Amino acid sequence: MSETGRIWDLLQRAYEGDAWHGPALRELLENVPPAKAAARPVPAAHTIWEIALHIAAYEQVVRRRIEGEPIGELSQAEEWPAVADTSPAAWRRALEAFEEEHRRLREALSGFPDARLADTVPGRDYPFYIMLYGVIQHDLYHAGQIALLMRAQGVEPKG
Repeated sequence: MSETGRIWDLLQRAYEGDAWHGPALRELLENVPPAKAAARPVPAAHTIWEIALHIAAYEQVVRRRIEGEPIGELSQAEEWPAVADTSPAAWRRALEAFEEEHRRLREALSGFPDARLADTVPGRDYPFYIMLYGVIQHDLYHAGQIALLMRAQGVEPKG
């Protein structure tokens, strides 16, 4: 398997499952009711919903960088999109949009050659290799936060 193939596999496991560390993002999020996703059980901490939008925003940034777009730092509003509508339909749409963005990232990565892993990311000072492993680490860091926020609300993570 190529290095890019291994990165693709780890990214998929972090999102869809069969990860050795525990529940993957999709496994966590599909068990969260909308009211719990919008709740703030830890004062001054982000909600599960905000974290899901944040992860999706960074997966989009990584995909766009893979596609050659030089993207700088995100604004606070881009990095942590606000949740205005907390209805069940809005939660479903948020999860569907997250899944679609994740699919698009994996699709972009599937055509990314190993030979470019050492190239510098457009507009950044690090190589694609670091960015790609970084997005996986970012996803898993926030998956742990989501699991803790679930437990704080009496929702046991499954997976």
